[in-house]
Amino acid sequence: MPVIKTVRGNSPQIPDDCYVAENATIVGDVSMGKQCSVWFNAVIRGDVHFIKIGNKVNIQDGAVIHATYQKSPTTIGNNVSIGHNALVHGCTIKDNVLVGMGSIIMDDCVVESNSIIAAGAVVTKNTHVESGSIYAGVPATKVKDISKELISGEIDRIANNYIKYSSWFKE
Repeated sequence: MPVIKTVRGNSPQIPDDCYVAENATIVGDVSMGKQCSVWFNAVIRGDVHFIKIGNKVNIQDGAVIHATYQKSPTTIGNNVSIGHNALVHGCTIKDNVLVGMGSIIMDDCVVESNSIIAAGAVVTKNTHVESGSIYAGVPATKVKDISKELISGEIDRIANNYIKYSSWFKE
């Protein structure tokens, strides 16, 4: 059974159609939308501030979602994929975003819709990621614009695939 724990009177809100892996941890002031999945060894820690997650979000293996005490909550929009071992901390991620494997998004960043954070990128504090762009590197900077084909071919495909994958575990 996953660790789902109330902290300081705040309990995670997880719809019945979400999949949470047996060794995932979700604690505190966390609200999730429909058709989400939280995979093996992922941690969503809403102990120091709220974490709001939209619909059709997948938080892949080993990812950590946290916030900054009394300062920076974390908000994740709809149709977002958080890659394996990514760290999302005290920031805002809008709709239709792919956060690559092993990337880090720090406090007070805003990742606008239809964007990709490349694998291994480090998005430093207060960075504003433009809509329709790919950011990569350490520190992350804009490397190019995203085509409509890349949005549907990668961002949508991955989010939809994770709904399918999670159905395998609910059988």
